[in-house]
Amino acid sequence: SVFDLFKIGIGPSSSHTVGPMVAARRFRDALPGEARRITAEVFGSLAWTGKGHASDRAICLGLMGAVPATLDPDDVPALVARLAIEKAISTNAGRRVAFDPDADLIFDFETLLPLHSNAMRFRAFDADGAVVSEKVFYSIGGGFVVEEGERLAADEHPVPYPFDSAVELLTACARSGLAMAEVQMANECASRSRADVEAGLDAIAEAMFACIDRGLSVSGSLPGRLRVKRRAKAIREKLEADHLRNQRPPHEIMDWVSVFAIAVNEENAAGGRVVTAPTNGAAGIVPAVLRYARDFCPGVTREHLRAFLLTAAAVGALIKRNASISGAEVGCQGEVGSAASMAAAGLAAVLGATPEQIENAAEIAMEHHLGMTCDPIGGLVQIPCIE
Repeated sequence: SVFDLFKIGIGPSSSHTVGPMVAARRFRDALPGEARRITAEVFGSLAWTGKGHASDRAICLGLMGAVPATLDPDDVPALVARLAIEKAISTNAGRRVAFDPDADLIFDFETLLPLHSNAMRFRAFDADGAVVSEKVFYSIGGGFVVEEGERLAADEHPVPYPFDSAVELLTACARSGLAMAEVQMANECASRSRADVEAGLDAIAEAMFACIDRGLSVSGSLPGRLRVKRRAKAIREKLEADHLRNQRPPHEIMDWVSVFAIAVNEENAAGGRVVTAPTNGAAGIVPAVLRYARDFCPGVTREHLRAFLLTAAAVGALIKRNASISGAEVGCQGEVGSAASMAAAGLAAVLGATPEQIENAAEIAMEHHLGMTCDPIGGLVQIPCIE
């Protein structure tokens, strides 16, 4: 679904921030009544980059009941500080369960669990120290979380145009006479009303644009020991000044698209509200191209923006199903490469391309990122991620 690939959350990482928060919240919601203490362990890639990607903070927030889509990033420092003092969380039933982040949150750098490199194990103990609940979760990219032993349920709402490959997607378009966005919309409407789908798409677009606007208005340094300076605001101001002086650079539009993406990536690195697209690490690309379509393409309406997102989701779903969108699993090609492919497809749709041309655009954008690895300096989603 488009709402699986585009999820409103917080930065800096969908795999290492959003996913752990979701997993911790799921464990908290299922706590048995006899639970008196909780521990959390993180393994593999999640352990090695967890501090830089705020995985520890995300787990704490999830155990406190936070949800990525609704959590206000401005509330995070106070919530984390409160947990550090109280060393306990409250369950849905109002019970207090001990959880000391300093002692009960463990980073295991040696152990790799079998299914994915982003693994977490939560345990709950009763008053006698016996384990009363144990769950292992894997954060598999883009904020998606699966529990060990969990079988992905068959879709309760069969879609009219199922597709598992680009060939099947193009065939569905050809046989139905529908555009790629219309095929995706028909599938979305199998589980929700068209009005709900349209409202959800509009909310995603507005969240993307709001993130760009915030990133373009904030200066200073990003969190973390690298002290990377924010650049988006200064670049925006220079572009606006050049425009007023009639000194427009030859690639002005590309400069605007770049600064839109940088603005989102800086917001993500700062732990702000972003939309996975399809991940947080690559969250700037789709919003930047969507903003380009809105601001620089004549005649673009809200319907065009919806078609952009639906088309991008169709392409993103193919990548997620047949390859991966997890940087920890396949490197940055799975994040930036996927995002570029989705953005190219969406823009081609807005510009009136045929389904075959949309597929070509997605493929061309993808091929230029094949082989990119995920090796961020200091474990932060900053260098080289923002560029």
